Amino acid sequence: MKITVIGTGLIGGSMALDLKKRRLTSHVFGVDKNATHLEKAIELGIIDEKSNLIEALDKTELIIISVPVDTAPDILKQVLDLIKPGQTVMDVGSIKGNICSHIAEHPNRKQFVACHPIAGTEYSGPEAAHYYLFDGKVNIITDKEHSDKSSLEIVEKVFKTLKMDTIYMGAEEHDRHIAYVSHLSHITSFTLGLTVLELEKDEKSIFNMAGSGFASTVRLAKSSPDMWAPIFKENKENLTNAIDAYIDKLNQLKKSIESGNMQDTHQTITEANQIERILEGIELKNQAATIKK
Repeated sequence: MKITVIGTGLIGGSMALDLKKRRLTSHVFGVDKNATHLEKAIELGIIDEKSNLIEALDKTELIIISVPVDTAPDILKQVLDLIKPGQTVMDVGSIKGNICSHIAEHPNRKQFVACHPIAGTEYSGPEAAHYYLFDGKVNIITDKEHSDKSSLEIVEKVFKTLKMDTIYMGAEEHDRHIAYVSHLSHITSFTLGLTVLELEKDEKSIFNMAGSGFASTVRLAKSSPDMWAPIFKENKENLTNAIDAYIDKLNQLKKSIESGNMQDTHQTITEANQIERILEGIELKNQAATIKK
């Protein structure tokens, strides 16, 4: 089938590359408000043809919306206003409540499937797109009961082609969970980066003394503000609750350190070590995906 990708950055671009490589699509049209991104996407072989929205929709069976989460709802409504019977629309944003509620009453709602492929890097733009980004990762489809069977089957086939495992949940549930396991990680990384830059003015010392722990913890601080500022805005209630809980834990640890109470500090670290069970499970899953690849 022919596909339109609206937004030719990391996620949309990587999907286009793999869907072409694995022959689910014969032709990818690219739509992007950034003309430079479109040119680069053509150059890198991510898309086969750049187009405007109306012309692209007239030629494709599947439309993938991969744009910042604050603009996605309006773009989706525009697409749903224009599509014909038999076409399917999906988005790939990391916030689902805003986009699902925005088009809840739209007459073409059933042709839309709300998705969140949990994959990515700290880089952005067409240059960041690459093959195999999604292999072995998890995709979430939310509110599937509001999508018709044919559209759901097409989107499920897309993620099967991308070698992703798909799970299902409600949009509000998704946004709550993702605030804890993804968005808070970025908040932590951004804040750590800012703190080190403020306190340590000697960049040479950072370069000489920072180990792998610092690099891995602060890596996400390189993530695009164009992507993450809208995410924080759209999931602010869940995220501020998560930040409040995080600050409480920081203050508890701070008090233990200030008081010199090694027993309390030791206990806090021991409790945090319990996360190892989850990390081991993630590592085993990643190893299995690598072997399968």
